[in-house]
Amino acid sequence: MVGKAPDLASALLQQSRTVCEWLAALAADDFARPSVLPSWDVRTLTGHLVVVHRGLARVLGQPTRERPLPNAEFVRRYRRDVEMITESTLRATGDHSGPDLVDQLEVAIHELAELLPTHDLRSAVSAPRGPVTARDFLATRIVEVVVHADDLSRSLPHQTPILLHRAAMSRSTRTLADILAGQQPGRSVEVRVPPFAAVQCSIASPAGHAGPTHTRGTPPNVVEIDPLTFLRLATGRITWDDATADGTISASGLRANLSPALPLLS
Repeated sequence: MVGKAPDLASALLQQSRTVCEWLAALAADDFARPSVLPSWDVRTLTGHLVVVHRGLARVLGQPTRERPLPNAEFVRRYRRDVEMITESTLRATGDHSGPDLVDQLEVAIHELAELLPTHDLRSAVSAPRGPVTARDFLATRIVEVVVHADDLSRSLPHQTPILLHRAAMSRSTRTLADILAGQQPGRSVEVRVPPFAAVQCSIASPAGHAGPTHTRGTPPNVVEIDPLTFLRLATGRITWDDATADGTISASGLRANLSPALPLLS
């Protein structure tokens, strides 16, 4: 469901270049402003994007014979390794200025643009959090770039928001919807994220019961969410209660509540 390899590569590169151009236009003082991510300023968030792109290039060069993990399982390991991710970000950011990090990001994107067309994305690679197909790992990198683009826009509200390209939003939505279905298998709830994705899953009640399995037609529980809200929910930027209070979620049915399954990754 994550799409053809060339489409994935172009979606990543298009969104990455847009983020890089936006960062390059910032004033030097903007990089010292706090970001919406706790304890990270905009400069650190820029350094993290450098890590994301360099990390993709490195992982693509690490083939493995191990059986790849499904993405739904692979991303569960993010939370386990949050300290490691933070350490690598702080190390890469170092004392570099914001503009210097933007230059590094531009180089990393250029290197990926040369590497991706030559790589067989069906192959398994060894990523920091386990074996995964190159295709699936690339799909998670698109999610990373899109959600951090949104983080940057929210961190500097006086700037024009970063354009979130349709291709990148589509890939991110489909990837996250697949992860939700993989982590919460079943058919008691239909989750729609128009116009990009619709999946069925089962969400356990507070007592731990997933409820009856629906076998034909539309399940009795339906949740409809716009793509940006879904992205923020799935990555822990907002809570289910916040989103429902804002009226950005349409939910019908006794079990139309995704909060026990969220966030999918953070």
